[in-house]
Amino acid sequence: MQHVEIENEGLKRAYQLTFTAAEIDERIAGEVKRIAPTIRMPGFRPGKVPANLIRKMHGDALLQDALNTTIQQGVQQLLTEQNLRPAMQPQVELKEGYAPGKDAEVTVRLETLPQVPTPQIEGLKLERLTAEADESAVDAQVAQFASNAKRFEDAPEGKAAESGDQVVLDFVGKTSDGVAFEGGTGTDMAVEIGSGTLIPGFEDQLIGAKVGEERTLNVTFPDDYPAENLKGQPATFDVKVTAVKTAGETKIDDEFAKTLGLESLDQLKGLLRDQQTQELNGLTRTHMKRRLLDQLAASHDFEVPPSMVEAEFANIMAQLEHEAGHESDPEAAKAELEKDKDEYRKIAERRVRLGLLLSEIGQANGVDVSNQEMNRLIAQAAQQYQPADRERFIQYIQQEPMAAAQLRAPLYEDKVVDFLFTKADITDRAATRAEIEADLEAEEGHVHGPGCGHDHGGDEKPAKAAKKSPAKGKKPAATEEAPAAETAETAAELKPAAKKAKPAKPAKGAVEAEAAEPAPAEPDKDGAGAKAPAKKSKKASA
Repeated sequence: MQHVEIENEGLKRAYQLTFTAAEIDERIAGEVKRIAPTIRMPGFRPGKVPANLIRKMHGDALLQDALNTTIQQGVQQLLTEQNLRPAMQPQVELKEGYAPGKDAEVTVRLETLPQVPTPQIEGLKLERLTAEADESAVDAQVAQFASNAKRFEDAPEGKAAESGDQVVLDFVGKTSDGVAFEGGTGTDMAVEIGSGTLIPGFEDQLIGAKVGEERTLNVTFPDDYPAENLKGQPATFDVKVTAVKTAGETKIDDEFAKTLGLESLDQLKGLLRDQQTQELNGLTRTHMKRRLLDQLAASHDFEVPPSMVEAEFANIMAQLEHEAGHESDPEAAKAELEKDKDEYRKIAERRVRLGLLLSEIGQANGVDVSNQEMNRLIAQAAQQYQPADRERFIQYIQQEPMAAAQLRAPLYEDKVVDFLFTKADITDRAATRAEIEADLEAEEGHVHGPGCGHDHGGDEKPAKAAKKSPAKGKKPAATEEAPAAETAETAAELKPAAKKAKPAKPAKGAVEAEAAEPAPAEPDKDGAGAKAPAKKSKKASA
């Protein structure tokens, strides 16, 4: 193999590789020799079919295999000899016009990982905001449990329904032209007046109803209603009240806790207190992590591969566009995204730079994800698929280094962050949950880095929460997630192909479930329809 460098600009590299016809033919001859014992042909004893006949029978397949293998090994040899670390999978293209018996000319284009400067991890200073579990919040949760567990009993005969009562009714939903719509009919549906679980106006029109009474309710489905044929449309519901019930008082005591499967009220409060503590610890860690990444971003600036930035930018935009599609005004939300594209691109660049930096820190300090941890990650991820598809998903992860790296990267990042916490000078400051959440909210959307003008020392007072336009999608936290940490390093291990490299996909069905369908049913706020369970939504490709 011969190679010539045809581009060297920044992190971009391009090479032209030439594989002689003799090299390719030699590989074909080796493959013929390997498969000869297995070839059967009338008139010849097993294993005695002449090589020229094998070539004649399987020539195209042998040539394609030999060409692909020669190119793959040649590209790998190039990466090794030139000490190249691809940022993404190299693009490998066979020059048009190649024919059997001719030399093969191949162009290899790639972006290399930058030489990351020695990370500065000494002198890191962090503030740990600590908050105690709020006893009043615990009591409020217990009260909410009691409210949800309240029992309804038949009301005295002739009682008119009022807010807080439960009405049991049969119903038929009809469009404005009087036609009953699919899923709009039901019987014995229990509705708690004032609960806000049904579409606006439905519950209020039941106030004053008595057992045996029939009413026609006039409603308008919300603009964001899941069923397309009902979205924003007026409708009527012919209802017949079959029962009116009043809520019995639920006493909050040990007996109430036992109805929840616990031994005492103290145990219930203890569990809720522990849950709060875990949530607060998570908020504290997220706050510390953001400040840590802010300091790293502020003190490190180096060129990053444009292809990695574009890939991360595409991921961010895809996520935000998906969320915008579920806003009350999707078009307005998407228009807001367009205005902020430059900011999201900066966020993508920051994430990639932090990912490379964390990878460098982790490698330099022996941080790794063990096989046992990786197996646990794969098993957890496989649970989101149907049982019949889990084995194929596991095989896909095991066969695709890039997919495995993407799965491993968040855990790897957390382990590097935990390592950096041990190196930082950490001071504690008492705070409330509201203060921590406000501080995190205020940071969203700001791209910290060299020249951003912010103090990254970690001793600022909590800022007020940033106001957000209701039409605007939630911005990705610029100070979180550096997804490229291990993915970039693994790219160098991928096998390039004769055509433009693309990650392989699992067999059809391995990462898919049934497509989501709005199931018209009882007239609740989230779906038109009776009590049929919603189907599982379609899974995204791993």
